[in-house]
This record gives sequence, C-alpha cells and structure tokens, in this order.
Amino acid sequence: QVQVVESGGGLVQPGESLRLSCAGSGRDFRFVVMGWYRQAPGHQREFVASIPESHLAAYAPSVKGRFTISRDNTKNTIFLQMNNLKPEDTAVYYCSADGFQGSKYVEVWGQGTLVSVSS
Repeated sequence: QVQVVESGGGLVQPGESLRLSCAGSGRDFRFVVMGWYRQAPGHQREFVASIPESHLAAYAPSVKGRFTISRDNTKNTIFLQMNNLKPEDTAVYYCSADGFQGSKYVEVWGQGTLVSVSS
C-alpha cells in the first residue's frame, strides 16, 4: 500500500518558523512528484509547493520567498521549511504524491498536519 505521512505541525507566533516533513512508502512505487497543499477553515484546498524528482520546485505566489521545499529521493521524503509565518498561513497542510506503481498511475494524500500561526 502506498502512503504518505506528514509531521511537524504546531502552534507558532507570527514571524516564527516551522519545518514540515512528509515520508512516503510503498512497494514498487516511484514517487515522481511530491508536494504540499493546505486548507484553511472555510476555504478550499490550495496548492503550496511541489517538487519532482528533478528537484525543480514550484511555489504558490503567497509563499514564494518564505517557504522552501526540498526532497530526499533516497528516502522518498520531502520537507517544507516555512519562515516568517503569517496568520494567513494557518491551515491544515496536506502532503501529496503522484507516481507509478508498476505501470499504474497512483495519487496519494496524507492525513494532514495542523499549522496555527497566532499571537
């Protein structure tokens, strides 16, 4: 079974930092693209950042320059370093992974981790 598991959420004050991790696992699964999405209360889930095997990252305009996504291909793990956090970054952050298990395309989502930014 292919799965991704997030960790690292918490409560911080504005201007502080947090680092999220997402570990992927799955027999014969190739994690082609991994990324982060978030969903704030009363809002739709939105894209935050993604990183393919090539490490060419993409970011939402709202987080570019503050968040950095990185990837350890040997461990199928990605990280999201979040600096200068703002109250509007408060949301449940979800990890996603797209890839192939054999020839079958698979998309998986984690359970989410809560990030709260408040003074």
